[in-house]
Amino acid sequence: MLKKQIWLALAIIGVSYSTFSAAQPSDSPQTLEQTLNTVTQTCAVTRADRLSEQSIAQLQAFYQAVNHMPLWQDAAQREQLAQLLTEMRYDGLEPKKYQLQRLAALGQPAEYEQHLCDELYVSHGYLQALQHLHNGVLNPDKVEPYWYEAALAQPQAASVVELALAHVQNLPQAFAAARPQHRMYQRLRDTLKRSEVMTQADWGQVPLEGKSLREGVLDSRVPALHERLLLGGYLSTDSDALLVEPDQVAERIDPLLYNVDLVAAVKAFQQDHYLEDDGIVGPATLREMNISPEQRLQQVRVNLERLRWLDKQLEPTMLVVDIAGARLLYFRDGHIVWRTRTQVGTVRRQTPLLKSRITHLTINPTWTVPPTILREDKIPAIQRDLGYLARTNMRVLDFQGNVLDPASINWQSPQGIMLRQGPGPQNALGLVAIRFANPFSVYLHDTPSQHLFGRSTRTVSSGCVRVEDAQKLVDQLLFDASDAERARIVRIQASGKTQNVNLPKPVPVLLAYWTVEVDMDNRLRFRNDSYGNDAKIAAALQAALR
Repeated sequence: MLKKQIWLALAIIGVSYSTFSAAQPSDSPQTLEQTLNTVTQTCAVTRADRLSEQSIAQLQAFYQAVNHMPLWQDAAQREQLAQLLTEMRYDGLEPKKYQLQRLAALGQPAEYEQHLCDELYVSHGYLQALQHLHNGVLNPDKVEPYWYEAALAQPQAASVVELALAHVQNLPQAFAAARPQHRMYQRLRDTLKRSEVMTQADWGQVPLEGKSLREGVLDSRVPALHERLLLGGYLSTDSDALLVEPDQVAERIDPLLYNVDLVAAVKAFQQDHYLEDDGIVGPATLREMNISPEQRLQQVRVNLERLRWLDKQLEPTMLVVDIAGARLLYFRDGHIVWRTRTQVGTVRRQTPLLKSRITHLTINPTWTVPPTILREDKIPAIQRDLGYLARTNMRVLDFQGNVLDPASINWQSPQGIMLRQGPGPQNALGLVAIRFANPFSVYLHDTPSQHLFGRSTRTVSSGCVRVEDAQKLVDQLLFDASDAERARIVRIQASGKTQNVNLPKPVPVLLAYWTVEVDMDNRLRFRNDSYGNDAKIAAALQAALR
């Protein structure tokens, strides 16, 4: 059926062997198939032109399916392909990478053998473009690997040849099918297309030296700040005049005054960059302001690449932890039905990237202190004050689970012990822990540290994910539970006893990392790359697309 569609499509676009062979010298024995079999020797002008074995294999499969007929002899079709390749810059990709020069050459007079080479390289560019759109330029296992639960199938790269052949009659459809369909990717690409970030002039640097700027102060950095906000679209050229009374003209024209207009603009900037929107220009705000337009564009490119990987991992119903944004999104049937803030791992104790399945809850959990936290946090606290154990409801156990007398332990060099905190509101896991298989001993849980959810930066945990309104998440996870099961869980909660409860069916959970998104007002919003992952991907992308 597919082959019949291909032949029909070739007839529609007017491609035939006779059209192409008219340019073939009668004394030349070379065919497209022969050129393909010797493409590295015949067509590679420079070392950079040499095709990999994988690329040659793709071309062979591609042309075998169309009986080695040329595909790019129609001028309108070439023009359409050139346009589609050029628009890949909105996917954060470099159009010149995809044989645009060879595509242009196909429309120019040339030796027959050269036309054969150009035909093959144009198809290579076409297949590579679909490959990069659908699967990404980089192998995520090498630059930003995820751990996967064994029961879950790892995302597999699609056959780009099959994708290309399935839509050979409609090039726009081929590119659309190759792109991630998820809303996050589509919105980021559309916003980049409309945004000035691709052409933004460099806005210079606001000096870091000096005290934090607060409303009403005079500071030599204010003119640079004004210019930065103006170029970034946070001030209009006449903004100073809008909010100033006539008797405040002297105040308005003082170029060193950090006035109310600038404060409002700084607050808007802070909101777009997930900072405390207090209007105070401190080190964190200045650090974000001094990131250049080129660096911001690179950040968008990095995240478009990330979303090409993540598209294979997303499911219609699942829980997604947005690590960089410190929030949780619950999807049901492809729609976000609930979201909340989270607290995630510090830079030293990062929340890992993984995909697993939530299988059960622990109601009224105890907390066995992990070895790193025991060594670095708890033992020093106990050394300072043995009463710390009683105040925090901690018991000392041996590795067999036997309770030990704290006074019998040499706390300067404790051996063979572990600490376990009893259940209750002050337990580090709060009133519920949400469990899923992983080798990192991480999970989602409630927390007594509710005040930390009010921070704009919430990289404060030891790797686990603390969930605001954790009980509401439990309600979401029990969506398919019966009324009797829900009532049983309420009784367990009220008893104060520790007990595991299985979900009616496992729910996929993805702990993922991205640093750019588009808000409801279609504004690009940038996060601090707290884990430093963007730089690794950016360097690898630049190397791959060079």
